[in-house]
Amino acid sequence: LILLFMFMAVSKHILRFCLLVATLALAQSTRNANKNPSLKFIRGGQIGMQMTTVGQGIPELRAPPDMFSFAAEVGAKKASLSPMKIFTLAILSGIHIGFGAFLVLSVGAACPEIGKNNPGLQKILMGAFGLPFGLMLTVIGGGELFTGNTAMVGAAILEGKITIKELLKNWVVSYLGNFVGSLFLAVLVFYGATLAGPAAAATAVSKTSLTFLQAFIRGLLCNWLVCMAVYMASGASSLASKMTAIFFPISAFIALGLEHSVANMFLIPLGMLRGAEVTVADFLLKNLLPVTLGNIVGGAVGVAGMYSSVYGKKTTDGQGFLSIPRGGFTPSAASSSSSLF
Repeated sequence: LILLFMFMAVSKHILRFCLLVATLALAQSTRNANKNPSLKFIRGGQIGMQMTTVGQGIPELRAPPDMFSFAAEVGAKKASLSPMKIFTLAILSGIHIGFGAFLVLSVGAACPEIGKNNPGLQKILMGAFGLPFGLMLTVIGGGELFTGNTAMVGAAILEGKITIKELLKNWVVSYLGNFVGSLFLAVLVFYGATLAGPAAAATAVSKTSLTFLQAFIRGLLCNWLVCMAVYMASGASSLASKMTAIFFPISAFIALGLEHSVANMFLIPLGMLRGAEVTVADFLLKNLLPVTLGNIVGGAVGVAGMYSSVYGKKTTDGQGFLSIPRGGFTPSAASSSSSLF
């Protein structure tokens, strides 16, 4: 009975939060639509969306083809930054993602009785309170997150906007910066004695107990969702829309038990500091290496590669297997391309 009341109380707050985010997004979209009613819905079957512009031609929500083009442009700009700028922003992103993982340990992972009697509820708590907040800090505040860059910078190279050298510069430097930021926060959390209980150590042991293949696949699936969150947030212009785009995919990957390399750069070292029987070799070879490789495949292939095959320049110039208008979908275009939705 006590667990039932706890479930009802927590579920109520989570539902309120989701409704608040959805209401804010709807209110913002409605205000912008009243200013420039270019958001049109096509009756009869599929729904087509034209870009709604806000202010100086900034789209409230980009149409899918334009979303990919914009992602490639963002990736090219990221790749053009100096190594020092990338490194500094990557340290910030490592800290921000670490804060999100810290919150996961402090809330959802600190409820062993709920996990024992209602594991689904604990997964909801771990997903809702933690990593979504960390990625919001990164995307909205600005940063260089290796996992998100696998898709954004990956899109840029697929579109021919950057070179392999620029891609590697961004990926390597952002990865190292994320590592430094994550480790720095782990040390602060440990010496600040701000986290009680066995959750950190248990998490480190669990993550390094996976087989190479398991860690790789979980990393692939994880970054597919993370990059979709970053990708969709980049296609939105309002704060509420960006938060909504981030919240659901990120809370999902945590609830599903998937593996994020940058979050693990914080979680596993913190667990080691708190007494987990995990060696540096265990951390690097049993978790970080396979998870990182999976993250690259999930972001570069699952997101950038798949969207490039549909919306990239080689398939939208009239010579590929699809020809998709960049400005959005008209009724005729929507009816002939209904299988895309």
